[in-house]
Amino acid sequence: MYAELSRELENLGKRIEELRVSLDIAQKEEEIKRLEEAMLDPGFWNDPEQAQQVTQKLAALKDRVTRFQELARAHEDLAVLLALGEEEEDEAVAREVAGELKKLARQVEKMELEVLLNGPYDRGNAIVSLHAGAGGTEAQDWVEMLLRMYTRWAEEKGYRVAIMDMLPGDEAGIKSVTFSVAGPNAYGYLRAEKGVHRLVRISPFDAAGRRHTSFASVDVLPEVEEDVQLEIRPEDLKIDTFRSSGAGGQHVNKTESAVRITHLPTGIVVQCQSERSQIANRNAAMKLLRARLLDLEMKKKEAELAALRGEQTEIAWGNQIRSYVFHPYSLVKDHRTGVEVGNVQAVMDGEIDEFISAYLRQKAKG
Repeated sequence: MYAELSRELENLGKRIEELRVSLDIAQKEEEIKRLEEAMLDPGFWNDPEQAQQVTQKLAALKDRVTRFQELARAHEDLAVLLALGEEEEDEAVAREVAGELKKLARQVEKMELEVLLNGPYDRGNAIVSLHAGAGGTEAQDWVEMLLRMYTRWAEEKGYRVAIMDMLPGDEAGIKSVTFSVAGPNAYGYLRAEKGVHRLVRISPFDAAGRRHTSFASVDVLPEVEEDVQLEIRPEDLKIDTFRSSGAGGQHVNKTESAVRITHLPTGIVVQCQSERSQIANRNAAMKLLRARLLDLEMKKKEAELAALRGEQTEIAWGNQIRSYVFHPYSLVKDHRTGVEVGNVQAVMDGEIDEFISAYLRQKAKG
């Protein structure tokens, strides 16, 4: 048992050293020293905006370095404990080391994934939109199931989820919903979910108990801060107000608090009706508009690069990325990476990290 634990510990040590190189810990420590010295300058706070940017950058650097150092120390402590246990041939110590090794491996994998989140918006919040495909009530129920899955996943990570806009189904489920997910790396992780998701099951809405296939699209956008360079001219906006629909009591039925914004040059339409005030809904709708305009720019650049490389790009919903089969067997399969999970219910309860991890690693390999 000790020989196997020793091999596991050695392999984990190699991964931690690879992380040291990937994260460029030495350079980050130098940068921390430089920023701390800059903050000692008497005129540092004369420019509050710049000072805030520096302090935020310093905090992020310290957090990354501290977390790496904690991993390295935990590995060293386990090496000492393993040596002592092996010397005394203590099985209780071996069991303790085995448990701690599993915990450390999960922490190392989490940091390895964070290294892959190197896009300009990966570390920020996300805006997710779900839309039912063909299939009526069955597809709308599928959207509601996906909303629950992503909400469970986000809550487990300590992220905040807020519904921005929702169109209920005619009989059950949801036709479409847009929600924000706020937390570190939310967009970086959730961009792995963009595409068409396919459900196969015995429909609870079919009296004959037949098997149905339903589709829903998942769109993921980065939440864009106002200081990002996106020109939105007031004269290019058509702003309409209307009464909110759905649950919400008398307030939503008596006031035109919901807001719809049309960006005339692009034809992009966004709306928000989840907040109680028109101002709050307008602010949320503008946040969504900035995200969609940025996404449009990103797609244009991707198309230009693809044209230069001679690639064929799919300009549509895209191919289905994952299938969730409830019947005649239980299986969730990601068609991009080949990852399969037999426990469908666990996936629907938010356990989707295995799919996200495989996708990010595949993208990093190119």
